[in-house]
Amino acid sequence: MLPMLVTAAATLSCSSNPTLVLTDQVEARRLGSDIRVQFTMAADAANRAVMADTDETSKAAAEEAVKSREQVERDVNALDPLLKRLGYTSDLQSLDEFKKQFAEYKNLSDETLSLAVENTNLKAQRLSFTAAQAAVDDFRKALDTLPPMARPADRPRVQALAAQAAADALTIQVIQARHIAESDDQAMTKMEDQMALADRDARRALADLQPLVPKGAAALTDANTALNHLKSVNDQIVQLSRRNTNVRSLALALGQLHALRAKCEAALQALSDSLSRHDFKATK
Repeated sequence: MLPMLVTAAATLSCSSNPTLVLTDQVEARRLGSDIRVQFTMAADAANRAVMADTDETSKAAAEEAVKSREQVERDVNALDPLLKRLGYTSDLQSLDEFKKQFAEYKNLSDETLSLAVENTNLKAQRLSFTAAQAAVDDFRKALDTLPPMARPADRPRVQALAAQAAADALTIQVIQARHIAESDDQAMTKMEDQMALADRDARRALADLQPLVPKGAAALTDANTALNHLKSVNDQIVQLSRRNTNVRSLALALGQLHALRAKCEAALQALSDSLSRHDFKATK
């Protein structure tokens, strides 16, 4: 009973002072408008963090999203007592609805941003385009030197084995790209088995080449070194790809987070409409 009396007394006091009422009305509209602006900025920055193509850009956008969300909270905390003092019941209901939806949005946004700044799929892709590509290039370069070292009678066999080994290395690289984009664990496991099989076949081809090119020991050593490097890089790629942070953050941004954003914006629109319906009290 006492809180109701206090609110009523505050409302009565406010209504008896037209200047204070007008000031509160203007400030309420300003805060309501700023909440919408800051929330839009936060949501847009979160999207940029998810879509960013560098760690630095993603981190900067995530920090911007958090900063705008904090301003939203400050504005909400300032607006709430104003609406109570003005006695704007429907406006308070809209604000309370926004606060409820925004709390859910904030929690999910934190999860999305945390995933986005890890950029594990992006890092895996970079490794595939750089270190893995270099390993494949070194592997093929070493293999290309072997046929001329073979006896003429063995040369067709050496060429076939070298081509097979090179194709196995390329298979690993091709599957990497699919693995990085995949979100299903079972599908990723199947791809990992395929890459392991290609690695095994490439090593078998190198073993078969050894007796056919006795003068190619150094080249075969280089080929084995390159293949080992490819396997090491591929293991890193698979580990990063399994984290799937870019894929997961994008799925959240386009799904649940987008839906919560729509609910928050609907509540803010209702608040804006309600605030706009109040006439300014003229002062004398």
